[in-house]
Amino acid sequence: MKLIQLKSNVYKVSLLFICLLLNSCSSDKQDDNIKSQELIEISDNGPAAGNPNGNASIPAEARLEDVSQPDRVVGNGTAESCTSQAFIDAVALGGKIVFDCGSEPITIKLTETAKIFNDASNDIVIDGGGLVTLSGEGKTRILYMNTCDEDQHWTTSHCQNQDHPRVSLQNLTFINGNSKSEDLYDGGGAIWIRGGRLKIVNCRFFNNVCADLGPDVGGGAIRVFSQFENKPVYVVNCTFGGTEGYGNVGSNGGAISSIGVSWTIINSLFSYNQAIGNGGNPSQSGTPGGGSGGAIYNDGNTMTLDIRGTLIKQNEVTTHGSAIFFVTNDHSGNIRIDDSVIQDNIGGSWYPVYPSISMHSDTKIDVTDSLIE
Repeated sequence: MKLIQLKSNVYKVSLLFICLLLNSCSSDKQDDNIKSQELIEISDNGPAAGNPNGNASIPAEARLEDVSQPDRVVGNGTAESCTSQAFIDAVALGGKIVFDCGSEPITIKLTETAKIFNDASNDIVIDGGGLVTLSGEGKTRILYMNTCDEDQHWTTSHCQNQDHPRVSLQNLTFINGNSKSEDLYDGGGAIWIRGGRLKIVNCRFFNNVCADLGPDVGGGAIRVFSQFENKPVYVVNCTFGGTEGYGNVGSNGGAISSIGVSWTIINSLFSYNQAIGNGGNPSQSGTPGGGSGGAIYNDGNTMTLDIRGTLIKQNEVTTHGSAIFFVTNDHSGNIRIDDSVIQDNIGGSWYPVYPSISMHSDTKIDVTDSLIE
């Protein structure tokens, strides 16, 4: 993978070629073989958060959370004080988390995944103030929450449908997350969430990766399961990729992947993300499976994919859904696309209604004031 290092206003891109030998994406993973590294300096600060032409209105519950009275502060005013451990400890305690790392942009290089404890706080807000980048350094996932993981403390008898923790991530950049070594909870190179609620506002996701192969694993950047009462994950004014070399990569869902989850995506940008598996889901004979959903992989039953004011372009697949893969197994789900542009996505097949969108031909899809080509 390409290792992107952000420091002040300079991005350094290291080219790391990873060979991952495996038979499936969900098991039998082996160590990465890193062959060579080449540093490239980029003199700007990377793609901005969000679709610059997105003008969709934002519901009240999808807006930024107030962090004027934080519960936790990572750092004491210097860059040196904003360590991996300080961030991990703050996440474990929960509440509203902000950063005091000085006035310049900073990259916190994680040595391990930050994990949310389900009983720490009903509401968890992590706000980077537009200055903080969290990096997995090509070695680890960045953030994990699972209401059904006993190690993170059970809080209800119905972990798959509980209203907390409610997680809001805002004004942050996530880079170099890597979940390829995860066996039990695979996918989600930067973020893996099950249960509660999730909202992501004004965030950027660059060069995050999950396993390369497998029929149902995915989410180079994000993987989500089991949101409370099937309420949507909100993604608002976010960028996934944004320019060549910054895209997120996984077997399916180059940017995001989910099972049984609704999404409301507003004023966001998805570009240069890739689904690189091979053989679809279920996997074709003789293949490991995957390769669907260049930007978005949405699988399940009753669910809604709601896209507003969003640009999805130049994402790529090997199998299906160069922009979107949406399969509702009981044919009860639906797609809504408004004031959005989906174009110039690459590869794949099975486009019964619109180019670059793979879905059952009887899936209800409402498209208004949008360009799909």
